[in-house]
Amino acid sequence: MSKDHNILIKRCKTGDEKAMLQIYDLYCDAMYHIACRYLNEEDAKDAMQESFIKAFSKLDQFSPEFTFGSWLKRIVINHCIDDLKKKRLEIIETDVINLTIEDAANDWMFSSEISKHQVLAAIENLPNKHQVVVKLYLIEGYDHEEISSILDIPIKTSRTHLRRGRLQLRDLLKTQYNEARY
Repeated sequence: MSKDHNILIKRCKTGDEKAMLQIYDLYCDAMYHIACRYLNEEDAKDAMQESFIKAFSKLDQFSPEFTFGSWLKRIVINHCIDDLKKKRLEIIETDVINLTIEDAANDWMFSSEISKHQVLAAIENLPNKHQVVVKLYLIEGYDHEEISSILDIPIKTSRTHLRRGRLQLRDLLKTQYNEARY
């Protein structure tokens, strides 16, 4: 974080509204886009606004060992997950006890002719329980232990939803790719 950002954060901690507005202006677009990964546009706007309010009220908990952006991103994602839980997003435990998980580095390989935009659009077509886990894992970079904690599900359920989401994603992209070729 730059020296200017540090100064702004210190000013925010003293209740300086101009500094808060500057921080808001610096991060609002990025945080809105993150919220849009999980919620519709209107709910994402609300989540982003409420996340900033929470962040400003909890600035005493911010640790300079992290960037403000990553700390705020975590608040936004947690708020979105809480919002989804309130809307009764059901993440059902599975009876599967042992799963074989392929190497994660090779697990997400798609044809080079498929764009990032197509992958992101296909993720939106996954069932909610798979979509959220795929987004947290693939886009946000959380591991299964973190996803388990965020969603309050067992680690094995996180792995199962990720695996099933990946397989469905591959099928969706394969269908789109084949349709586009003909």
